[in-house]
Formats: sequence, C-alpha cells, structure tokens
Amino acid sequence: MIILTLIAVIAALDLSQALLAPFVLAFVCAVVLSPVSAFWKRLGVPPAMGALMSFASVLALIAALFFLAEPVVEQAYAQIPSIKYELREGLSHLRQVFRGISDVTKEVQDTIAPDTSGSDGAQSVALPSLGDALFAAPSLIAQILLFAGALFFILLSRDEVYAGLAKLHPEGPSLDCLHDADARVSRYFLTITLINTCFGAIVAGAFAAMGLPGALLWGVVAALMNFILYIGPAMVAVSLLIAGIMAFDGAASLLPPLTFVALNTLEGQFVTPTLVGRHMQVNPLLVFLSLCFWLWLWGPVGGFIAIPLLVWGLAVFRGLGPETPYTS
Repeated sequence: MIILTLIAVIAALDLSQALLAPFVLAFVCAVVLSPVSAFWKRLGVPPAMGALMSFASVLALIAALFFLAEPVVEQAYAQIPSIKYELREGLSHLRQVFRGISDVTKEVQDTIAPDTSGSDGAQSVALPSLGDALFAAPSLIAQILLFAGALFFILLSRDEVYAGLAKLHPEGPSLDCLHDADARVSRYFLTITLINTCFGAIVAGAFAAMGLPGALLWGVVAALMNFILYIGPAMVAVSLLIAGIMAFDGAASLLPPLTFVALNTLEGQFVTPTLVGRHMQVNPLLVFLSLCFWLWLWGPVGGFIAIPLLVWGLAVFRGLGPETPYTS
C-alpha cells in the first residue's frame, strides 16, 4: 500500500505540474522572504500592506535582475554567429575523425539487419515553430499569474496557515518549529546566494585573465548553475571543455574547465561549509536524490525548489516532538 501510494502521489504531481509547480515555487519564495515579512510585522505594518510590500520587493528584484542581465544576453546574442562557426568547424573535425568508425558501424548494421526499404533511414527533427510558441504562450502566462497570486496570498496568510497546522495534531509540528524551518531556509538561501555571486565574479575574473571569450557570460552561468548542486557545475565544466577547445590550442584548451573545477572544489569543500555551518548542512546523498527527483519531475523549477524544500522538510522533521528547542 505504501509503494502504491507513493506511485500515485508521484503520478499526481507529474500530471498536475502546470497547477502545483507555481504554487510550490511561490511557497519556497515566501519562505525565503520570511525575514522580510517578519520585519514588516515588527514595524507594525498591517498584514495586507506587508504582503504587498514584500511582493513589490520581489517584482523589483526580478526587474533589477533582468536589467542587469540585458547586457549579458545582448553579448551572448552577438556571439551566436561566431559560436555557430566554431561549432561547425569542430563538428567537421570530429566527423572526419569518426567517419571510419561510422562506416564500420554501418557495415555491421547492414550485415546483421539489412535495410530493404531503399531509404537511408535518416529522420528529420522537427523544430518548434512560431505557431507552437504562440500556442504555449497563454499557458506560460497563466502559470506566471498563478505564481504571482499564490505568492501574494501565501505572504498574506502564512502565519494563519501555520497556526492552523500546529493545532491539527498535538504531536505534529509546532508553530515555533514551522517558523524555525522558515528561518533555516531563508538563512541557507541568502548565504548560498552570496557565495554563488562571489563565485561567479571570481570565475569571470579568472576567465578574463586567461583571455576566454565571453568571460562575464561564463561567470553569470557559473553563478546560476551553482544553485543546482553537483549537476549544475558538472554541466558547466563540460561546456567549458568545449569552449576551451574552440578558443585555445593544445594543452591551453584544458585551462577553462580545470580552473572552474579547482574554484568549484575550493568553494564546495571550504567556503560553503564554513559559511553555511554544520547545523544547516544536509546529507549529500539526500541532496543528490532530491535534485534528481525534482529535476526529473518538474524540470528547471524542480531544480530550483529541490534544496529549499529538502532543508525545510528536514527542519520540520527534526523539530517534531515536545523536547526540541528552537531558535530563530
């Protein structure tokens, strides 16, 4: 029964992604903004006005991020022709290297299962058209509106919901436990954001010093992908290997990925454990499993909410019971 229940819950989460993903993302953002809500409450601001001001701060932050990212996006867009040329040259060299292997593989396939249809078996890949994009736009706008509405109302009524949850069962999570979980997630996310920002700046400086094209863009990518533990840095390292091969010759092509791996190892092994603290560290296996599960289930949104949800859930689970002390 437990296995069947888990399968049913996972299937329900998958089928209801368009509805639940914006709400869960809004809940995570509201938890991260809990110190801001507490600040308005200490100042005596009415709950509705405090929720509106917190919501406006989120919109202002998103607008600022778009404003700061505009030059980076413009630079990346301007480099698309050169990137295409370099990719075409690199693929042509790889095609020449592996042409002999492809011919041998084709002969083996023809020997085992000869193709009598007379066609070469090539299949065209259908790219998304403008009509597909226009068809998907209303769904995206609806999810954005769901996220905005859910974020506002969660900010407005989170304390009342927590108080109701604390009264459901005497052995359930207390109100202090839920607020402590919010504080842990907020501190964790703020610390990780500061670490990743500094990490991206250092990566951009190192790449600019070695002459890698688009160093600022690589710094932004490194900072953003570092939020997705393990998987994000691995993807950046592979991309930097390709970029190094295109930008440099010989052994110098390994400098970008090796530099990134060295900086990421230094950050992951020394900086983050020191600043985050042992009381907020999470088992690496749980982190990896949570990332894999939510990325598989909800894609990029799942990758963003995986770690905050895990930290929040573990804080609530550890706080169950009447003898656990809490500090905000």
